[in-house]
Amino acid sequence: MSLNKGKHLFGELEDGRIVTYVEKGVSRERADFLRRLLSYNGLEVFVLEDKRRKEEDPQTWTVAVTDLSFNPVIAVFQRRLRRPEDGARVTPAYWKQESLEARPEYWLRQQRKETL
Repeated sequence: MSLNKGKHLFGELEDGRIVTYVEKGVSRERADFLRRLLSYNGLEVFVLEDKRRKEEDPQTWTVAVTDLSFNPVIAVFQRRLRRPEDGARVTPAYWKQESLEARPEYWLRQQRKETL
């Protein structure tokens, strides 16, 4: 689920567990990143292999958690999650794997853009 969408998606696994989908159709590297991050924050995480429509399609994965109240958008923007590397709060840029900065001050970023 992208941070641009606030939709809270639920589903049921084959064993009957109800889960909240975090992201669908992601690469193995992204799934591993999310698994590590969410497990560190105390969530039970499932990484499920998506079915391919055609044999030549790339393999994608779905990441889900058993906490039905978990919403990635709320968790990231309210800074509820911590990073496994240093315990700093997760920022939107970190969630999207764009930046490792723990404190990206948005007002400083704006100033940097204006001076360039």
